[in-house]
Amino acid sequence: MVRNPNRRIALVNAAIEVLAREGARGLTFRAVDQEAGVPNGTASNYFANRDDLLRQVGEHIHVRLSPDAQQLAETMSGPPDKSLVVRLLQELLERLQVDRTGYLALLELRLEATRRPELQAALTKTISENLEQNVRFHLDAGLPGDRTTVVSLYLAMSGLMVERLTLPEVLPEDQMAEVITALVDRAQVSGPADRR
Repeated sequence: MVRNPNRRIALVNAAIEVLAREGARGLTFRAVDQEAGVPNGTASNYFANRDDLLRQVGEHIHVRLSPDAQQLAETMSGPPDKSLVVRLLQELLERLQVDRTGYLALLELRLEATRRPELQAALTKTISENLEQNVRFHLDAGLPGDRTTVVSLYLAMSGLMVERLTLPEVLPEDQMAEVITALVDRAQVSGPADRR
């Protein structure tokens, strides 16, 4: 059986939409087929089982939520200082607000991973690799701070994103720039400290 890679991506994206809207319990092959607008049974031709679908969703979400290479290059053309770190975090939040369903699906996957050891292992690997790429990017770009700074900002932004995307009235939009700047200030992003 020949499988179309573009169809696979379309099915994974449809699964992300279903997962964000219906939660893990609503993620069925039939729901994915309906969301993708393909004949019933199509998803079962592309994924061995539901665990395989969940794993592939976990791998693809980070691709989907990644910054546009051209926009990132434009952002990185500025001096590697604290204001650039603030700008990168603001752009991250903006990107996730644009693809809200992608991040909500990731949250659903995290919850489902607490009940599925194989998914937990796969998601742990994907998220750990993504975090290490972020640390390496930060250090290689000569941005201020060290590995602990990047991990601290990652954890703080994760909480901020959950709050903003699930209960947006808790922290109104007009406060986001101030909050992100305060996070960077409190992470003591000052100079190129220990670069581990």
